[in-house]
Amino acid sequence: MLSDDPPAENQPLSTDARVLYVVTCATPAAQRVGTLVELAQGEGWTVCVIATPKATRFIDRPVLEARTGYPVRDDYKQPGTPDVHPPPTAIVVGGASFNTINKWAAGIADTLALGLLTEGIGLGLPLVVLPFLNSAQAAHPAFARSVGELRAAGVQILLGGEGFTPAEPGQGDEQLADYPWELALRVVSKQRHRSG
Repeated sequence: MLSDDPPAENQPLSTDARVLYVVTCATPAAQRVGTLVELAQGEGWTVCVIATPKATRFIDRPVLEARTGYPVRDDYKQPGTPDVHPPPTAIVVGGASFNTINKWAAGIADTLALGLLTEGIGLGLPLVVLPFLNSAQAAHPAFARSVGELRAAGVQILLGGEGFTPAEPGQGDEQLADYPWELALRVVSKQRHRSG
């Protein structure tokens, strides 16, 4: 278990390190993404947070950076500059927005978050998605296609059942208390164990 002290910047990681990239989108769930960060650290993961550009309005960047010891990234680095994050061994997207899921399935990489996600499929990383959208968005035909395409590519999408069930529009905030962060971590840990 990690201590409450953040890791030293650019601390060398062992070859068996577990590095979890937590990608968050512009949804109400982004306000509580620190819950996933703390749960993952409690299970021994090194955690780095990546936000979509619009998600930066929802998160508490200083708190997340203090907790992880790494900058929250929302844009590509300049060519030739060192990466401030260690390479990921797994990625969880929570709360994944309607927009991000559809763009990811279409192969669009116009943000850092999407660039990492599209590349993650090709790298064979464990990829777990905890959506956050309403039932009207989920009813759009593009969403079902996108979920199907991502699942066919090996992405684990926690939708329905014990995962996330979209509520009626305007009721999203009521779902935050029961948002299943623990499930996302459990699933990615199992996938990482199988692939590692």
